[in-house]
Amino acid sequence: MLERLPALVAALWWGSLSTIGPVVVPLLFAQLPSPALAGQMAARLFAAQTWVALACGLVLLLASRPRHAPQQPPWANAAMVFILGGMLLALLSQFGVAPRIMARQDLRLWHSLGTAMYALQWCCALAVLWQTLRHDPQPGALGR
Repeated sequence: MLERLPALVAALWWGSLSTIGPVVVPLLFAQLPSPALAGQMAARLFAAQTWVALACGLVLLLASRPRHAPQQPPWANAAMVFILGGMLLALLSQFGVAPRIMARQDLRLWHSLGTAMYALQWCCALAVLWQTLRHDPQPGALGR
């Protein structure tokens, strides 16, 4: 089970990004009575997503350096830059971009930048997931 933990964590990270940004947030704006209320709720969801990204990244970093193994797992070297990049993008979005959006500073610029950073984080999480699945310890064992 521990060999599959990195793939499960990467799937959680990528799946949460895939759900919140393109599905949940647009639904908030379509269903809530005011854009201001939807924006406040979206900000809370994106903040929660930041913590999910950081937790997943931390678990992946810890899994890339197992204490009992003589070397890193095969996926670790290829995924490391994407793990760190995704975590950095999450932090920059939350603490650099989100406060400017909440302060309503140049909304077009900051929304565009936030969207681009979210999309890049999505790509990083996908690359991590891809690497962890590519180096599956027991290919074809999922059906057993």
